[in-house]
Amino acid sequence: MNKKWAAKRLTINLTSSEAERLEKYCSITGRPATDVIRELIRSVPIEEVQNAN
Repeated sequence: MNKKWAAKRLTINLTSSEAERLEKYCSITGRPATDVIRELIRSVPIEEVQNAN
């Protein structure tokens, strides 16, 4: 994948427990939150949603 991104900055609102969970996961894995969130977004099943409509 080409690392030259057309970046878009997003702001998300998390509950304190969600933020704590993300921080704990990042601490355990040594990964930055940005990478974890990108991976989660990439795992969203777009094809299945499109086929259901």
